[in-house]
Amino acid sequence: MGCCTGRCSLICLCALQLLSALERQIFDFLGFQWAPILGNFLHIIVVILGLFGTIQYRPRYIVVYTVWTALWVTWNVFIICFYLEVGGLSKDTDLMTFNISVHRSWWREHGPGCVRRVLPPSAHGAMDDYTYVSVTGCIVDFQYLEVIHSAIQILLSLVGFVYACYVISIFMEEEDTSFSKWQ
Repeated sequence: MGCCTGRCSLICLCALQLLSALERQIFDFLGFQWAPILGNFLHIIVVILGLFGTIQYRPRYIVVYTVWTALWVTWNVFIICFYLEVGGLSKDTDLMTFNISVHRSWWREHGPGCVRRVLPPSAHGAMDDYTYVSVTGCIVDFQYLEVIHSAIQILLSLVGFVYACYVISIFMEEEDTSFSKWQ
């Protein structure tokens, strides 16, 4: 077997997906965004399962990974629509935190070039409300950073889907030829 087989490519792609998902998980934890944290956690588990299936020649595990990548693409398209406010969605709702808190994306206040300034509270507001934080000078707005993260996840998942289908077909071919030798 050569070094650049579909199997080796899928292993490298799964490793890249793990790194990307772990990076995203860290920033979602910093922003207390529970829905993405849960999704990232499931994604990490399934990518590890796909990686294990690829290394151990287990096509059923790779099938689970393949089905998950389709769901993962759907979730990331939803996140893109959410942050770009498509179809009545609003990035200012508490949807990503399951309405538990008023936290938002960590990138909202800590993006590249952002200058964060706490404003004095008004008489009618709560002290912990995010309306008292002023953010200026951002090079890239936070919603576009979230969209970029999701677009990278979609790209990796689509390529992973194609490679997983290829590896499954190779494994099934090898299984069929070895089965026919014993008959």
